[in-house]
This record gives sequence, structure tokens and C-alpha cells, in this order.
Amino acid sequence: MFNKIIYILVVLASLPLFSQEAPPKQINIVYGANFTKDEAQYPGASIFSKDNRQIQFEHEGADLFCDIAIYYQKENRLKAIGNIRLQQGDSIQMTSGKINYDGNENMAKAWENVVLTSSSKMTLKTDTLRFNRLEQQAYYKDFGTVVDSVNTLTSEIGRYFLENKKLQFLDSVHIVNPDYILDSEQLDYYETSKNAYLYGPSTITGKTYKIYCERGFYDTKVETGYFIKNTRIDYNNRIIKGDSVYFNKAREFASATNNIKVIDTVNNGVIKAHYAEVFKAKDSVFATRRAVSISVMEKDSLYMHGDTLMLTGKPEHRVLRAFRNAKFYKTDLSGKCDSIHADQKTGITQLITNPIIWNGPNQMTGDSIHLKSDLKTEKMDSLKVLNNAFIISLDSVSMEGYNQAKGKDLFGKFKDNQLKLIDLIKNTEVIYYMYNDDDELIGINKTICSAIRIKMAENDIEELTFFTKPDGDIFPETELPENSRKLKGFVWRGDERIITKEDIFDEDDNNLVLPIIRGISNPIDIDAEEEERSSNEGDPVNNIPPKNDKAINPKKNSKEGKAN
Repeated sequence: MFNKIIYILVVLASLPLFSQEAPPKQINIVYGANFTKDEAQYPGASIFSKDNRQIQFEHEGADLFCDIAIYYQKENRLKAIGNIRLQQGDSIQMTSGKINYDGNENMAKAWENVVLTSSSKMTLKTDTLRFNRLEQQAYYKDFGTVVDSVNTLTSEIGRYFLENKKLQFLDSVHIVNPDYILDSEQLDYYETSKNAYLYGPSTITGKTYKIYCERGFYDTKVETGYFIKNTRIDYNNRIIKGDSVYFNKAREFASATNNIKVIDTVNNGVIKAHYAEVFKAKDSVFATRRAVSISVMEKDSLYMHGDTLMLTGKPEHRVLRAFRNAKFYKTDLSGKCDSIHADQKTGITQLITNPIIWNGPNQMTGDSIHLKSDLKTEKMDSLKVLNNAFIISLDSVSMEGYNQAKGKDLFGKFKDNQLKLIDLIKNTEVIYYMYNDDDELIGINKTICSAIRIKMAENDIEELTFFTKPDGDIFPETELPENSRKLKGFVWRGDERIITKEDIFDEDDNNLVLPIIRGISNPIDIDAEEEERSSNEGDPVNNIPPKNDKAINPKKNSKEGKAN
């Protein structure tokens, strides 16, 4: 037992010896040339000046060349003056007018026309640069300029991480490229890949686009990126907004995920969805996941929805298509069908396959329905229901019977966006409940004729006119059986009526589970992401877009926060 205690004490006593850091290495004089001393001005210092070659010092793998050196050997530091060159292997070279170098701290402070050049020919210029050789970081805080084979970058504050060849720029960051200009509050830039990670208000202005974001990634070589906070892209007469937006200049393509808004600045229209794609060359927009198109028509918006929306064509001839489960809503006018085709040049909207519309309480069906708007006033102009036209409304007095009219085709005319006139033609029939001024039922009008004209007021029948040999009568309620009060083909679909703009969405639309966009509440390591991205070889122009649910943490490492 006694021996074990002695052993433990010996081990504990020896631990501090092993934990002590190695003493700093001395700065070595490689070539001193002319040697003097000046104790009055530089007490304890050795002064070296060049002859036919420069003074040279070496310290832990770095060589320093200068014209004059004031060397404090005991303090392991020196001051260098004139034509200074600090060379660290093949990785970097730094030149300046003056430098202070501390061998104990492995710290250099250079000033007067400082130029740092990396092995990949990246050049950093500033007035004063501090170089921490222990952490392999160089930083400035009084404006600097970085030039590489692709870009010229400037900022008030900057830091260069030699290990992963990353530059971090803070405050008034500005990139000049032949094809665009980038401004940001903070930007991390990787020297090898030329990839930039943006933080805070950032704007990229290209020849054909403008991007604003407050968090994002941008490949400065090929003008491709994704952006995840308060993003806006002005692109080809459209404004694109979304929680996560991807952009590729070469493919003339942009896509967005979650809470998307695509604004047509020419035709005053908006598409909202949770996934959308914009193709510049095809002048088209594809949208899905609770997709809706909103067109402003004289202060009364038209909402159009489908499982998929497609907007194609030049600004002067846009065509909007809604596929599968298509619906639309406008004040006093709504409808649904399998698909909708709206031509903004002609003002004609076609409801295709199983169409139904409601004008106020009036239900209209037929094989095909066309709506036309006035291109000048942007008001509803006319209506066509082709083949098997049928109009039904619930009797507003008894709330039991149904007013009905049918024919081969129906033609309607709007005034001030209200349906005022309806003409039914060919093999027309009508059933209509007639009341006196005291809302007492006079009888039920049941008539057959060649054509019927219906005048409307406040979405209700005001007057009926029968043309060409009408055949019918007004029956007392007791003399017309229930089974005779409905025309052939009668189908009441009142429970499907779209009364509000929210009714265009079904249960699946309202219960969508949106993907989580990582980066704001769950930041990731951008160095790891950059390494992964750089290892993914291939054509960067035609590469598959990066996942939109990735993002960046600007201050994951305390060493990579703002430069001091």
C-alpha cells in the first residue's frame, strides 16, 4: 500500500513537467551584414543594415528580409525597416515598408504598403496587417483590397485564415467582377473555390438580375447560389421572394421553396406557392404546393388555384394554366373544373372539363365555359357556356325550390363586374317561382321555347323573356308535383360553392407540412459544407442545385467572429 502511494505521488509530481509548454524558439540571424549599436536610442538592441544583400532572419519556418533590422535578442523581437519580405515556405509572402515581429508570440505587425500574396496568386493589400503565425491568421481593420483571378474584394475589416484559405470580410464589403457587383455586411470567401457565404444585408447586381438576401451562398465563378433569409430576386420582369431561393445564371433558372411570391411587374400579377421554378429563356413560371395566381382587376383581385400552375409567354402575351383541381374566386364570381387556361392577351379564360361557376347564388354548368374580360377596363365583359348549358339558383323566398333554365348554349353580359344579361338559345326550358310584391307565391312558371333572355339585378332574376313559340304555363304550387319541378339533368352543387378566396384550397393544401430551412435556427458548419461542396467534382454550370435546406453560421467559431 505504501509503495502505491509513493507511486501516485511521483506521477502527480511529474504531471506539471509534461504539461508545460515548450519555450518559444529564438529568432535566428541568417545574414547580418553591417552591425552597430545605439544604446541611447535603442538600448539593448543590435542594429543590422544591408550591404550588397539584405538582412535575413529565420524563425520557425519563416524567413524575413529587410534593409535595416533593430534586433532585441533577449526579448526575442525585432523591428525591420525598408523593402521587407516575410516568406513562410511556399504558402504566403508578405511585403511592407516596416514590420514589428515578436518571436515569443509569433506575431508580426506590418505597415506601409502591405502586400500579402498566397501560393494561388491571391493578393491582399492594406495599410496595416497583423499576422498571427500561431493561429495562422492575418487580419486588418483599416480597409483592405483582395485581388484574385476572378474578383476584386474590398472591406473595412478583413481576416485571412491560411489553414483553409478562407477570407472573412466585415463592414462595407464590396466585390467587383466583370459580370456583377456584390455588396454585403459580412462575407466569407474561400480562396480556392471562389465561393462566398453572405451574412446580413447583401446585394448582388448582375447584368440581367439583382439579388438581395440576408443569409446565403454564392459561387462567384459561375454566378450560382442559394439564399435563405429575406430573399428577393429581380429577374426578367419578375420579382421572386421565398424562404429559400436558388439561382443559376447560366441555366437562366431560379427556384424557391416555402412562402414564395413571384410578382409579374409588367402585368400586375402575383403567384404564391410553396415551391416554384422560373425559366428566363422560356419566360415561364411553374408553381405547386398551395399555388395561387392573383390578378388585380379594377381593385377586385381574381384568385386562381390548381395543384400546378404554369405561366408562360412574353409580357405582352402571358398564358396562365391551372392543372388538376383548378378553382378560381372573384367577388360575385367563382368556379372550378379540371383545368383552366387564361390568355392575358385576349382576356379569355377557359374552364376545361367538368366546369362549374357561381355568379352570386347562381350555379352554371356546361361542357365548356369561357369568361372574357375587357382588356382596357380590366372588368369582366362576357360569359359563354357551350353545350348543355344549365343555370340553377335556390329560390330566395321559400329557400326550398330551385329556379332553373337550360339550353344548348348560354351567353352572358357583365356590367361593372356584375352579370346583367343572360341569353339561352336552342331547346330552352325554364322553371321559375313567381311571387307578388308581398312575397306570396303566385305559381311556378314552367316553359319550353327556342330562346330565353334573363335580365339580372343584384345577382337575382329580374325579368324573363321567351322567344319563338313559347309553350308553358304558370302552375299553382299544389298542381305541380315535386318530381316535375326539376328539369332533366338537374344537379344542385351548392355545398361546393366557393364563397371566399380561402375556399379555393382543399384540406390537403391547408395541411401541408413545409420542409425546415436549416441555417437560421439550426446553423451548420460552413467550413465542413465548403469542404463537401469542393469535393463534389463536376460541371458547376449544369450541376444539381445544392439542397435549399442548408445554410450558414457566421460565428460558429469564436476565432472566426469579427476581426479585432
